[in-house]
Amino acid sequence: MPLLPAPTLTHFCTLEVALSKPMVLGDVHGASKRVIPIRGGTVSGPDISGTILDFGADWQSVFENGVAALDARYAFKTDDGALIEIENFGFRHGPPEILAKLAAGEVCPPESYYMRTAARLSTGHPKYEWINRTMFVGTGARLASAVQIELYAVG
Repeated sequence: MPLLPAPTLTHFCTLEVALSKPMVLGDVHGASKRVIPIRGGTVSGPDISGTILDFGADWQSVFENGVAALDARYAFKTDDGALIEIENFGFRHGPPEILAKLAAGEVCPPESYYMRTAARLSTGHPKYEWINRTMFVGTGARLASAVQIELYAVG
């Protein structure tokens, strides 16, 4: 069988997602569960810009080994009026001392830990219909009261 071509990545946008303080649900099924409300933010990219809406949340499960399973759902409105939903799933993990700093609200170099996501975007707007059939992957960084995610379309 021939080797299939490797996927390509094209930068789609930068998301800066503003967060409220985490609400801890407690230990559930072997993980510490928490909900982190999303309170807005910005979207910027070569062909898209907009505002993250003030609703949604990241429903996280943090396991004993420090791995955080991320499950964020929110939406943004583009400057040209499209509403786009984001379902973003991923993992964050790293050395215990780095994770402790992040939990305390300190900003750490993004290369000092792993934060990767797979995102599904949806919209009914004709200009952006192509995103309904495109896979996206992201790399992220935890800021003091926000996350930054670079989203790439997989070609």
